[in-house]
Amino acid sequence: MSLKLKEVPYKQRIEEGIQNDFARQAVASAQGRFRTGRLTQAEILGDWEDWRRLGQQIRSHTIENLDYYLMQLSENVAKRGGNVFFASTAEEANEYIKKIIKQKNAKKVVKSKSMVTEEIKLNKAIQEAGAEVVESDLGEWILQLNGDQPSHIVTPALHKDREQMRQTFAEKRGYTGSNDPDELARFARQQLRDDFLSADVGITGCNFAIAESGTITLVTNEGNADMVYSVPDTLITVMGMERVVPTWEEMEVLVSLLTRSAVGAKITSYITAYTGARSEKEVDGPEDYHLVIVDNGRSSILGTAFQQALNCIRCGACMNVCPVYRHIGGHAYNSVYPGPIGAVLTPLLDGYDDHKELPYASTLCGACTEACPVKIPLHEMLIMHRQAIVEKEKKAPLSEKLMMKGVGMWGGNPTIYNMSTKLAHTTLKPLAKDDVIKKGPGPLKGWTDVRDLPVPPKQTFRDWFKNRDKGSET
Repeated sequence: MSLKLKEVPYKQRIEEGIQNDFARQAVASAQGRFRTGRLTQAEILGDWEDWRRLGQQIRSHTIENLDYYLMQLSENVAKRGGNVFFASTAEEANEYIKKIIKQKNAKKVVKSKSMVTEEIKLNKAIQEAGAEVVESDLGEWILQLNGDQPSHIVTPALHKDREQMRQTFAEKRGYTGSNDPDELARFARQQLRDDFLSADVGITGCNFAIAESGTITLVTNEGNADMVYSVPDTLITVMGMERVVPTWEEMEVLVSLLTRSAVGAKITSYITAYTGARSEKEVDGPEDYHLVIVDNGRSSILGTAFQQALNCIRCGACMNVCPVYRHIGGHAYNSVYPGPIGAVLTPLLDGYDDHKELPYASTLCGACTEACPVKIPLHEMLIMHRQAIVEKEKKAPLSEKLMMKGVGMWGGNPTIYNMSTKLAHTTLKPLAKDDVIKKGPGPLKGWTDVRDLPVPPKQTFRDWFKNRDKGSET
């Protein structure tokens, strides 16, 4: 099952992102807030690099011993009356969940925010099983009403303004109020309350699953996940197989890194933890509990040079500093996972055929690597992807192959190279005004559409270097 969202060419997606002025401004503003908050919280916490190293060590240790911790998690969930299903593919995960929904004769399913359920396209599967599915995260609910896709891992409706939200509420739910945020939120709360109380099945994602106790932890700001967990009699948790941690202690470290890196907050409003089915002494929680652990290509990353990509804790910090994401937006990546981590992870999970452009959606500035709280070398992995695309997969365009071959021949012949540098000024001068080319023809067009191209000076650096002593003597 492909992670691709739409059948839209890469260049068209890029152009749409660049032309969306509101989304660009919204992303730039959010990046500024999140980055400033992250740096402030890191300074307050102190020893931030030590925390990052500890986070990296925890994630690397867990991934290197993933089989052990997943088995421990499975056993402890089962001890608490839960059912565990290991799904090799998205299709297996969806079929298992559809089977539960049909067995329960469920008519309504309420979900909390979950990237892995987006990845396996679970909502479509639930509808195929004959049930209505309702996203309970406010941003996800707005996008669901509008038939839209998330553009950010943490703030999925980042590309929407409050007037667009008001219009969506008015068209889809008969809303008659203003675009005041408090009024919009109050309306959404009233609408979702009925869904929580009438849901037959609840489905959550998983931020961290604690192997030693079989506990699932969720990090939210709205409390909707608590309602999804506590009200329906049947609960299903869907988690990527890499989201496990050994103990509560490691979870606390990673949550501290996650909340500070995601939105620059010391802690989020809710850290929810639930373990298995409801016991006789408990008054809320599910009577029937299922944990679905999804592989969907993750195991093929183990033992490769890309293994550290599985260390990701889904904080979105890499998106909050990426200059390319700032200008093209999340939808340009055409994947559930946008930004630098998406450019690394999507081709690994889904192959290069539909995503070979993503590793090139980067300046390789290294800001993503610097921001990552668990020190994933994202920009280095993007280079590795590019190398694999060209050398192993042979997917470089023919024009690029011919161009690079020509550059190699040109740069490898001193006579031709020296002659071309001497002729560069004379050749390009007619295309310029005030020694600057603003609208270049042919191969220059792609460059000058974005920025001006100065005409090379008459005297090359080589000539200047050779004659520098002579000039000083005269």
